[in-house]
Amino acid sequence: VQLQASGGGLVQAGGSLRLSCEASGRTFSGYTMAWFRQAPGKEREFVTAIRWNDGRLYYADSVKGRFTGSRDNAKNTVYLQMNSLKPEDTAVYYCAASSQSLYTSIALLTTRSRYDYWGQGTQVTVSS
Repeated sequence: VQLQASGGGLVQAGGSLRLSCEASGRTFSGYTMAWFRQAPGKEREFVTAIRWNDGRLYYADSVKGRFTGSRDNAKNTVYLQMNSLKPEDTAVYYCAASSQSLYTSIALLTTRSRYDYWGQGTQVTVSS
C-alpha cells in the first residue's frame, strides 16, 4: 500500500488549501482513512477520519466546522479541504490508512498506532 499526499503550501490566515492523498496497492473497501498533523516540537495529532465504504466522517474539535474530508472511490483518493486556516494549523499533514474498522470507538479512530500505512507528509504553513 502506498499513500501519496500533496497540496500543501503557504497561505495567509483565513485562507484555504485542499490536500489530496492518492492511495494505491490494493482495494480499500473496509478501510479507515485519516489525516494527522504534526507541528514542530509537538506530537502527531489526529485531524479527521473517513470511512472508505460510506464516507462517514469524524473530526477533531480543533478543526470542526473549518475542515472537510471527502473521498473519490474511483480515483482512490481522499481529500482534506481546509478553510479559515489559522497559524496554529501550521504543521506537516500526513494521510494514513487502517485495514481495521475503527469506527467502533473514538479512541481507536484517533490513535496513531491503529493505522498501518502512512504517506510521506505535506507541509502546510499559515502566516499571520
